Amino acid sequence: MIGRAVSYGAVTVINAISCGYGAALGVNLKTEATVKLTSEPGRIEGRILSDPDEDPILIRTVVRRVLEHFKLDGKYGAYVETSSNIPIARGLKSSSAAANAIALATFSALRREVDDITVINLGVDASIEAKVTITGAFDDACASYLGGLIITDNIRRRILRRVEVDDYKVLIYVPAEKSYTISSDTAKMKIIAGEVKAAHELALSGKHWEAMTINGLLYSTVLGFNPSISIDALSAGAVAAGLSGKGPAVAAVVPPERIDAVKDAWTRYKGEIIEAEINNEKASIIE
Repeated sequence: MIGRAVSYGAVTVINAISCGYGAALGVNLKTEATVKLTSEPGRIEGRILSDPDEDPILIRTVVRRVLEHFKLDGKYGAYVETSSNIPIARGLKSSSAAANAIALATFSALRREVDDITVINLGVDASIEAKVTITGAFDDACASYLGGLIITDNIRRRILRRVEVDDYKVLIYVPAEKSYTISSDTAKMKIIAGEVKAAHELALSGKHWEAMTINGLLYSTVLGFNPSISIDALSAGAVAAGLSGKGPAVAAVVPPERIDAVKDAWTRYKGEIIEAEINNEKASIIE
């Protein structure tokens, strides 16, 4: 009994850590998961093929929670492999994409069908338990799973709005260093709760690009990241730019004709530049 699934990356529009309200934009970076059920209950093993030094605790936690959901944890164990082109611990929703793909692949292996929000919530709960997230990142999980631009109430786990966006590309500046969400300075982020909530309301009013830029500059300031990376992208023609998640990656939403200009503006910074498409597709089972 084997299941395979894919889920996608995302970038931050509004980081929910400070105030509990968030928004994220799906991009076409992806994580694939293969789950093979075994007859060894309680034994769940996993490998992250694209980054083997990372701890596979999220793999174990997601699969166990799905098995518990169906009261099958006393019947099955599992062996899981994941592979991804999403840089880990850079603020690009690698954990959300992994949780979604692993959960969906486990459902596929079990030959069980379930609604999308149940899959997302199981992944969010597992992410909190595995301590790869502070709030559960419901906004990130929804953008990763459902695609498009998703605006959420993370406290109540409600989707407030979903918008499909087709007009732009996304450039992502990725420095070499990693920054794990669970070790982030939440006290500093709480300082800007009121301002981030105002940016969230701006996003709900339809001005999501302005909200993304404001959010990014706010978090860059309190977390000590260089805001010039975002400013340079805006100067070169990006419609929005800001820190993604708790960093260190910076995402810019760019008209196709300004891609080269933004890339040129970023060449003076050390790191990788990823060119991505906006993703409006849902996570899916791979037959």
